[in-house]
Amino acid sequence: MSLPTFTATHPDPGVTRRILAESPDLMVVSFRFETGAEGKLHSHPHVQSTYVASGRFVFFRDGIAYELTPGDSLVIPGGVEHGCRCVEEGELIDNFTPRRDDFLA
Repeated sequence: MSLPTFTATHPDPGVTRRILAESPDLMVVSFRFETGAEGKLHSHPHVQSTYVASGRFVFFRDGIAYELTPGDSLVIPGGVEHGCRCVEEGELIDNFTPRRDDFLA
């Protein structure tokens, strides 16, 4: 049996999003950022964890800035405003619980 493949999308300029795996309870997503690209401030009801696979990022969570480099991670509770700015081209691996059904549309 083969695993499903998901098409890459571009939610913001300089950002590529690709679903890696999903079930109703959990979704794993790769976000690739060009230097200077931003994940605009937003919130959603899902709990999110983000892991920096490569690059350098400044994350904003509930009004506080965090500098993250490879190997760092951050948990974002549901309903909390957050976003990021890419300082050095890289990739984030995000997990969402429950699944982000809006990413499947």
